[in-house]
Amino acid sequence: MKKLIITAAASLLTITGTFAQVKWKVDNSHSKLGFSVTHMMVSETEGKFKVFDGTASSKTEMDFTNADISFTADVASINTEDAKRDGHLQSPDFFDAAKYPTISFKSTSMKLNGQGKTSYDLEGDLTMHGVTKHVKLLAIGAAGVVKDPYGNLKTGFKVSGVINRKDFGLTWNMALEAGGMMVSEDVNINCNIELNKQK
Repeated sequence: MKKLIITAAASLLTITGTFAQVKWKVDNSHSKLGFSVTHMMVSETEGKFKVFDGTASSKTEMDFTNADISFTADVASINTEDAKRDGHLQSPDFFDAAKYPTISFKSTSMKLNGQGKTSYDLEGDLTMHGVTKHVKLLAIGAAGVVKDPYGNLKTGFKVSGVINRKDFGLTWNMALEAGGMMVSEDVNINCNIELNKQK
């Protein structure tokens, strides 16, 4: 009986080790959740969310296949370098920050796409304005892991993609006299993410 218990315990430790994951947390001061839209059909207007949080769990320090990734952003922290425009974006015309204060993302799949050793197709559920939609993004990782002067291990990703804001109920717009609309429906996502390995 004692031998059976020891064998079972050893098997459990082996299984636990097999599924052990590396834990990461976003370094907010060195990361950016950015986006851009086409304005008046002639230029790009950029913005970002200044308050956000995120975590990730990967197989190893370099293998993020099927990593578990979670992000949240505070809608009221939106910043486009124009206070009046930011207020409009927070209003019911757009995000309605008072009613829907948080944007969240939860990964469902992350797979190497053959475009490089650290290039992944990242999929997940994005919740915004009370609507959840499945989205597909491109995540390109850093070439390796580095140690900062304080002993922290770091890596990073550039995440990009395009979503249609109307899919999330963000439908406000104005028609232009010359044709077209004031603000594009497509929103370009451009994020620079730096991760700290958790001890």
